[in-house]
Amino acid sequence: MALSALYSSSHTKMLRLQACIKYCEEDYSAAKLLLEKLPQDDPNYIYNMGCLLYQEGKYEEACVKFTSGVKLMGYIPALSYNIALCYYSLKMYPQALKQIEYIKNQGFKEHLQLSIEMISEDDDFHSMGNTPEHHQTVLIKALNLKAAIEYQRQNLKMAQEALTHLSPRFEQELDPVTLHNQALLNMDTKPSDGFKKLASLLQQPFFPHVTFANLLLLYCKYEYVYLAADVLAENAHLTHKIFTPYIYELLDALLMSQKTPEETFRKFDDMCGKLSEQVRKMAKKVRRQARNKEAKMKTVQECKEILEKYTVVMMAQAKIYWNRENYDMVQKIFHKSWEIWCEDDTLKLNIAHVLFMQNKYKKAISFYEPIVVKHSDNILNVSAVVLANLCFSYVMTCSNTQAEELMKEIEKKEKQISKDDPNKMVFHHCIVNLVIGMLYCTKGNYEFGISRVIKNLEPYDKKLGTDTWFYAKQCFLSLLENIAKHMVMPVDSVIKECIHFLEQCMRFGKTVPAHIQHPLEERCIQISKNTVAYEACKLLTLFYEVTCWK
Repeated sequence: MALSALYSSSHTKMLRLQACIKYCEEDYSAAKLLLEKLPQDDPNYIYNMGCLLYQEGKYEEACVKFTSGVKLMGYIPALSYNIALCYYSLKMYPQALKQIEYIKNQGFKEHLQLSIEMISEDDDFHSMGNTPEHHQTVLIKALNLKAAIEYQRQNLKMAQEALTHLSPRFEQELDPVTLHNQALLNMDTKPSDGFKKLASLLQQPFFPHVTFANLLLLYCKYEYVYLAADVLAENAHLTHKIFTPYIYELLDALLMSQKTPEETFRKFDDMCGKLSEQVRKMAKKVRRQARNKEAKMKTVQECKEILEKYTVVMMAQAKIYWNRENYDMVQKIFHKSWEIWCEDDTLKLNIAHVLFMQNKYKKAISFYEPIVVKHSDNILNVSAVVLANLCFSYVMTCSNTQAEELMKEIEKKEKQISKDDPNKMVFHHCIVNLVIGMLYCTKGNYEFGISRVIKNLEPYDKKLGTDTWFYAKQCFLSLLENIAKHMVMPVDSVIKECIHFLEQCMRFGKTVPAHIQHPLEERCIQISKNTVAYEACKLLTLFYEVTCWK
């Protein structure tokens, strides 16, 4: 009996090992055949069958398997993580976060040293390295999953915060998932670093599959199409293995955009047609499932995912004509999309921008206003450009009262922020005023326009930034151009005011970048020349030359 039991135990272990090998080789059907030879009450059978069901996209069934595993074996971090992963794939984020929070609390409770957090990637710290405890508690996986959830919910700050809960490690010690997520979450502030991390991941034997598509899509976003084409050619063997048909078609069209924009437009049009047809079918399905609440919710979620894909393609299609300043064509594309998804804020916002560029201010207001009202609790969540465009539209339609009320609300919120955090720089109110100042300048009223611009950049140490300088210098360049053409000649007091302003910019703008360079720009501008002080000095020289001021 003992010998028989020993043989049985060894045979079972061998089957488990063979199944694991086949799973790692991504031969899931072979792994399944081997697992089916194990007793169905074997914990390893339950766990591994759950993994196979997940790989097949059967997330609900996988979740049931993992949950039954917890009931059978008690709390095991890897099982709880897999349950969270299933919920994530089912878009059931609150349930996933609940599992993650439990994993985090248990991990920190059992291994207190892991609760030491990374305050910032830029801070000096003592690395804890990769310890066995990291692996046992699955804290790294769980917190990365939390970051992914918050990223999907468009809570960028919370996603970044999730990664700071990881214990400190040097970059060379980071696992591929953490490295990928760091790159993605910091793309807005550190794009060069992000590109470097994603590109290096592709050179590693193992990397998250989404790395490949994300790197290519980001290259296209920053208009480095030639780099995307090179990376795709170098890793052609991965395309059919990793890409979904949607991603493959999208990238294929994007990579053609610079050489053959007309063909790209046609490809996007075909994609929009297919996706819109899927949306219509889903809408009919939702109506048929009116009495089945659970099935209806699932179909609605699937419909939302298709609509998100549709929006990406439609925006890429519209961008072709936006870059050509063919706003009529952009409006036609948006109008066609309106029939598919009229509730999307991204679409509404872009329609507003197109109407604004066409000087259709009343219509633009009808699209901008609901977006601003939606964020009335915290108006500074709306981008400064949107608020500026709305104010500009109010002024152009003689709705000065509404413009003043909006500006008062912005100023009120900014004062509250300054009171709570005196070091925080907020430019919304300043940018709105600068845009209105530009409006007066475009109408030829330079005296009032320039005066408004200067006034709203005081105090310079608080208000002079890359964004505010961009708007301010447009007014001064416009004034200089018209003086040179002998179309205007401002009075001495205005010239004195301009000269004093530029002198102050030279004083306070020595460390303020004049503009943000592209992350992979080959020809880097000298740091000393890419400052507000440098450009202000150039403008001051031009003022003396053009006005013959002494």
